[in-house]
Amino acid sequence: MKIAATFLLLSFSLLAQTQTAAKSALDKSTLESYLRYAELWIPQVTVKIDDPKPSTTLEGYYDVSVHLLFNGATKDEYYYVSKDGKNILKGQAYDITRSPFQSNLDLLKTDQQPNYGAGANAVVNLVVFSDFECPFCQKEEQELRKNIPMAFGDKVRVTFVDFPLTQIHPWAMKGSIAGRCTYHSSPAAFWDYHDWVYENQKDITLENFESKLQEYAKGKGLDTLQLGRCMDDKTSAAEVEKNMDLGHKLAVSATPTLFINGRKLDGGVDWKVLQQLLQIEIDHKTAEAKTLAAVAAPNKEADSCCSVEIPKVGAIK
Repeated sequence: MKIAATFLLLSFSLLAQTQTAAKSALDKSTLESYLRYAELWIPQVTVKIDDPKPSTTLEGYYDVSVHLLFNGATKDEYYYVSKDGKNILKGQAYDITRSPFQSNLDLLKTDQQPNYGAGANAVVNLVVFSDFECPFCQKEEQELRKNIPMAFGDKVRVTFVDFPLTQIHPWAMKGSIAGRCTYHSSPAAFWDYHDWVYENQKDITLENFESKLQEYAKGKGLDTLQLGRCMDDKTSAAEVEKNMDLGHKLAVSATPTLFINGRKLDGGVDWKVLQQLLQIEIDHKTAEAKTLAAVAAPNKEADSCCSVEIPKVGAIK
């Protein structure tokens, strides 16, 4: 027991020393000043720099998250800072043995989100961070709903994730909360609501949102009393905020933002371009699967050529 306790204390001590060394090597005020100059952030932008964490992808560097705030709008930036605090890298470090978008895939857990198309074993997962009040989202969502099932059948699954831009869209948060409430009612109810909102987006305001929602719910035969309770339930708002937090971790700062098997695409994407990108991903995954199958499959000809067999009793003819 004494040995185990000593080892545990030593582990904690080493961890504390590592964290202290990381913090001392990174002078946050110096880093902020340098980045403000390099990135042209104006003085009115508030900058918050997280403590450095040892990078899992770039040896000898720390991962450093930088959070920007301006007039209620937020944006996250990510940097690699050398352990001596002198060198700064911005961008993505790749590990050739993993997906180039693995860091995004590690975060994109969407099992509790509305989706359509293929099931959990889809070749391509297209995740869309969207805002019900965003006109660009309206165009993107309507194109996806129309084209994805027709063009790709069961190869592509589309997942919707709330990311209301509350700083510029007054009723977007209510729109997302209502979406979560209808989703809890049933997945089909969510997509009916989703399509209704985007079809009627121009006619909806902060002042008339709730009355229009009630009118819509009655027309669809939904329980309006239960829907009203859900809208007032803080749990529903917390679910939307959790989605927003996920977006911030993925450096989402605009809507719509799409992820194709982790590949990030900022802003709306023309359908013809998106179709090409989805097909490229399908072809890549198909080729990858064939390669893995070939590696895993036994080579019978090679086995018969290069193996020594010893006759056994009963096997001699």
